[in-house]
Amino acid sequence: MIRRMIWRNERFLFKRKDSLKNNDIFSGFPETVKATIYHLEDWWSDNWDPMSYGKDYDFSRPFFDQFKELLYSVPWPAKSVMNMVNSEYCEQAGNLKNCYLCFGGDSMENSAYVNRGWNAKDAFDLYETRHTELSYDSYMADEAYQVFYSVNIEECTDIWFSRNMVGCTNCFGCVNLRNKSYHIFNQPYSKEEYKNFMDGLNLGSYQTVVEMKKKAHELWKKNPMRFTLAIQVQNSTGEHIERSKNLKYCYSIHEGQNLAYCQFLEPAISDSYDYSDWGMGASEMYESQTCGYETSRLKFCYESWPSSQNLEYTVFTRSSSDLFGCVSLKKKQYCILNKQYTKEEYFALREKIIAQMSEMPFTDKQGRVFKYGEFFPTEFSPFAYNDTIAQDFFPLTKKEALAKGFAWRDVEAKEYQTTKTAAELPDDIKNVDEGILKELIQCDSCKKAYRVIQAELDFLKRINIPLPRLCPSCRYMERFKFVNPPKLWLAKCMCKGKQGMNDGSHIAYDNAVPHFHGEGQCPNEFETSYKPGRPELIYCETCYQQETI
Repeated sequence: MIRRMIWRNERFLFKRKDSLKNNDIFSGFPETVKATIYHLEDWWSDNWDPMSYGKDYDFSRPFFDQFKELLYSVPWPAKSVMNMVNSEYCEQAGNLKNCYLCFGGDSMENSAYVNRGWNAKDAFDLYETRHTELSYDSYMADEAYQVFYSVNIEECTDIWFSRNMVGCTNCFGCVNLRNKSYHIFNQPYSKEEYKNFMDGLNLGSYQTVVEMKKKAHELWKKNPMRFTLAIQVQNSTGEHIERSKNLKYCYSIHEGQNLAYCQFLEPAISDSYDYSDWGMGASEMYESQTCGYETSRLKFCYESWPSSQNLEYTVFTRSSSDLFGCVSLKKKQYCILNKQYTKEEYFALREKIIAQMSEMPFTDKQGRVFKYGEFFPTEFSPFAYNDTIAQDFFPLTKKEALAKGFAWRDVEAKEYQTTKTAAELPDDIKNVDEGILKELIQCDSCKKAYRVIQAELDFLKRINIPLPRLCPSCRYMERFKFVNPPKLWLAKCMCKGKQGMNDGSHIAYDNAVPHFHGEGQCPNEFETSYKPGRPELIYCETCYQQETI
């Protein structure tokens, strides 16, 4: 999984030169990547022929040696996007309109700073969100409307500072509620009382938001967490899986079946192993990264889509079938190393190459051996470890990354003359005018410069919430603190009869109702993404449901 992750940059855009016209462009690949990068329009055009880079296969050399030469000679697209309208500064996305710095999503409109958003509108600063509108600064807001400063919200409306809520409306500072309305810090109120409470708060004040967030987080910590996030699943193990069946060790899957060791897939996906990112009608996928959209039977592929079948070791291919070791081909069939063959020639040569890959494997700089059946060697990736999602989920220091044979990019310190510190921003959004759009603000955390864009200001004023004091990257990392890793540990339910485990290292929690195991320790065991030693009180499905329903 990490080896595939190292091929996925999902948060950064880089300014670099277009290899064809030498113009400045924005790309998912930094200038340090020594590849031929074309502006998207030029890459899609018929003004160049990727087949002209085709090579005869040389049986005196390992396959991966020959493939790397081809990979870094054929032009690549600057970005991985499609059907974008006024969304130039987005990457790994499709069908976006009026979006800014949105990554890894599809079908979004009038949104900014959203990572992994699907069918979102008027959404800002969200991570993993689906069918969500008018929401801000939240993680996992699905089927939701007007959700703010919250985590794991499903089918809810008008939710503030809450966590683990399903089917709720008009709740503030709550946790673990189901089908509730007009609750404040988990206590019920009348509709009128709730309205009076909300009217008495000035949520346009940054200090008020800080105070409410702190109070809500303290309540969250005092309540048990479910051992996994799963909705309508059958016969499945993993984390954050929804409406799926027959999944084994999967992570962030929506509407999948018969999958194992897969991550970050959207409806619908089936019959696949070791497959990361995208989905959307994909089936029979194996050891592939960022492939999808009506694709099937892809093995060891990267950035190969849409409507493709029977591909092996392809990169940046589009709408093709029966390719082996090809780069940037479109609507092609029966090609090896970008050279055309007849159907009979193709399958005969393919079998010989597969046999040769085992007889003459590739050995990387760390001494790792790659035969047929392995994903691309890590050292072939255009990305440094710290530019990829691997760093988000499994952070390493530069020394640790280099020791493992991963590349590392030293980030250039860009010196911008900031015009205002975050501390100097007006506390209340009502005191902010459009002059803020001209300011270069110093982030409260990393001290780097950031701006407020027009769409963002309009949204904040519309909802009446204060200006952010952190840059977009630091805001992302604050949300990411609530993201559990795609890794499971064996654990026992911490419910001990009348109360949860109270051993000094975990919270003291009194159960609201009697549980099936009486006053003794719950016997249930499970695999959970909560790492051992964390302070949360982790309950099994049965004990958690008894406390929330």
